[in-house]
Amino acid sequence: MRLLIMGPQGVGKGTQAALLATHYDIPAISTGDIFRYNIKNKTELGLKALSYTDKGELVPDELTNTIVKDRLAMDDTKNGWILDGYPRNASQVEALDQMLEELGTPLDAVVALEASRDILLERMKKRAEEQGRSDDTPEVIAKRLETYEKETAPLLDIYRDRGLLISVNGVGEIDAISNEIIAKLDATVKAS
Repeated sequence: MRLLIMGPQGVGKGTQAALLATHYDIPAISTGDIFRYNIKNKTELGLKALSYTDKGELVPDELTNTIVKDRLAMDDTKNGWILDGYPRNASQVEALDQMLEELGTPLDAVVALEASRDILLERMKKRAEEQGRSDDTPEVIAKRLETYEKETAPLLDIYRDRGLLISVNGVGEIDAISNEIIAKLDATVKAS
């Protein structure tokens, strides 16, 4: 199964991606984790990424697309994958479409997690306190949510029009949310 998990920052994408990865025995690939790993280890990529993320800006598409393409071509993705944090804009949708065509691996579904802005702000404030993430300051959080609304939320319409979108409320018990996603995915993928 090849999935995208989408939604604003703080909605629980990473948590749900990990649970789905275990359930379907496929890797969860987080572009944010890839960048944070490189930032932590002060790699060339990490230093480039840090110059953007510290200002609340997204890492440029060209850099992100290259990382995703390389990751999707790895051996552990043969039976599928979950992409978390990609695509974030229309240009990245086009790049992903091209990658999947080249790899001969069509997308099965797009899971969109939803929550109100107030809940997202509270979750990210708590996450910043617990994890000490430099990219979770109030100013950066507000900018990231605005960027999501402007650039990423419209992508949901693209996937809705393609018949791939599954929307799920991202507020509630983690296991209940996960079970709802799995039930909808299994029904959708079996029907296609």
